[in-house]
Amino acid sequence: MTINRRQFTAGALAFSGSFQGLHATTQLDESASHTIDAALASGSKSLGIPAVVAMVAGRDKVLYQGAFGTRDAESGVHVKTESIFAIASMTKAITSAAALQLVEQGKVTLTQPASRYLPELGSLQVLVGFDTAGKPQFRAPRTPVTLRHLLTHTSGLCYDTWSAEMMQWEAATGTSLPISSVAPHVPLIFDPGSRWQYGYSIDYAGKLVETVSGLSLEEYFQRNLFQPLSMPDTSFIVDAQKFDRVVTGYARQADGSLQPNPRALPQPPQAFNGGGGLSSTVGDYVKFMQMILRRGRSASGQQLLKPETVAMMSTNQIGKLGAGRLKTQRPVVSGDVDLHPGAVDRWGLGFLINEVAYPGGRSAGSLAWAGVFNTFYWIDPKRDLCAVIMMQYLPFVDPQAVALLGGFERAVYSSLKT
Repeated sequence: MTINRRQFTAGALAFSGSFQGLHATTQLDESASHTIDAALASGSKSLGIPAVVAMVAGRDKVLYQGAFGTRDAESGVHVKTESIFAIASMTKAITSAAALQLVEQGKVTLTQPASRYLPELGSLQVLVGFDTAGKPQFRAPRTPVTLRHLLTHTSGLCYDTWSAEMMQWEAATGTSLPISSVAPHVPLIFDPGSRWQYGYSIDYAGKLVETVSGLSLEEYFQRNLFQPLSMPDTSFIVDAQKFDRVVTGYARQADGSLQPNPRALPQPPQAFNGGGGLSSTVGDYVKFMQMILRRGRSASGQQLLKPETVAMMSTNQIGKLGAGRLKTQRPVVSGDVDLHPGAVDRWGLGFLINEVAYPGGRSAGSLAWAGVFNTFYWIDPKRDLCAVIMMQYLPFVDPQAVALLGGFERAVYSSLKT
């Protein structure tokens, strides 16, 4: 995967062009609240989803917000737009933005071996198979891991949830890997740059941010992103006084029911992970997405990322490789992932990019990703629009959650004034 200057320039111009003729005052029609409310309220009830909160915004204002269901199974307390959700891998886009701030400052590059900053990446070996006794076999990678590989999920680092090779390696070595922390001493499943596969890449990018900046990820995010964007409820640490706003998680059982997790204040993590771990609200996350719509500028006018950096984040950085499709190895954690059936999506520097419009939904060139507890977002630069929907249960891409996401998206776009 090599992106040359000509490819980048063409992509950046295409991205810049997508802002020409924007709906600078994007609006929803008069019936929008009713239409979107109906999709979420009736959808969550019929699909048996305990809680859903959603928000839609243009670059400068909120266009819709709604909350349906209850905070937990026992209290009857209704969720609100201020309710706090675990957003898991929605952390990744924020980590990507942080890493690119350091690139802008000349403290790190996209193309040099990332082992310059994280020496452990220099010792990673590619898993090539297993001998007759089941012992893993390795070789040196043909290409060193770079920050570009990390931000595009082309490093060869893979989560076991969606990698049969990782599951086999774990079984052979007696290794158990938590999805919530950076795994040490894992193998590369393929040569960097040769494939797209979701995994520990941005977890390591978070470690790189900590190493280069000299700050913990929590400190870096707060100083350089959350405070400038006025995101007071986004953190790796949930303060005790905010516990009443925390939404309880659920897990799908074999009989199809959703079993609530015990309600407890989330404990501070032992380490901060750039691949996941943040808690947030729909309102806070919208502010991050609006910064992307403004090409790196906060609502107060502070330039947090250069426009050309946002262009790189928002254009295909993986060439002809496809992105976004995953085959589950842990059905209790995730189903098979294919949120855009029939299309081949790409990846920028932090976002999934659909090159074909969704039927009745987001435009081609929109940016998106999600969190494992069924939180989803997208940013549509061509319509000057961003949206986020948060649920709180496993498995990821549960059919009911995907159905509610689709109903929400179609309701949003059917309500746009043309």
